[in-house]
Amino acid sequence: MRIFLAIPLPSHIIAALESLQAALPAGRLVPAENLHLTLAFLDEQPQAVAADLHEALSVLSPGGFGLSLCGLDTFGGNHPKLLITGVKQSAPLIRLHKEIRKAARSVGIQLRRETFRPHVTLARFSRTTPPHESQRLAGFLAANAGFSRPAFPAECFCLYRSTLLPTGARHEVLIEYH
Repeated sequence: MRIFLAIPLPSHIIAALESLQAALPAGRLVPAENLHLTLAFLDEQPQAVAADLHEALSVLSPGGFGLSLCGLDTFGGNHPKLLITGVKQSAPLIRLHKEIRKAARSVGIQLRRETFRPHVTLARFSRTTPPHESQRLAGFLAANAGFSRPAFPAECFCLYRSTLLPTGARHEVLIEYH
């Protein structure tokens, strides 16, 4: 089972992101139902490991803290793979991320060593994006560089299953942690 842990977004934030996506001149948009803030991608895991993970996560408390979206950026260098909106780092968010990673390691899940850069993915790009689309994307980024949204409460995180389909991934909430 392909799983990950993430903070779901409230409907008013999803609506704001959809409005932003509507103006995007290139890329494959992430569907509204798949917009979230990933805390840890856990890849393919056996059902038994997911059950052990649930037990380890059940003792965590996200504590209800505020999250703010700020700015737009791309991942992938000169050939962007993703368009993202950043999420302002905060001590409670970093603490939750660390606790989740610790819980995952405690049940034997091997995680990649990477810097936590909280974000919400808005669109994906092919590796062969034509130059005219890259120019339009650069214009979009410049025009929307100041994108931000006031803080919203992050009162839970969820364990999601991700099913890969020819049309893209479908995400399903398995468990909410409050």
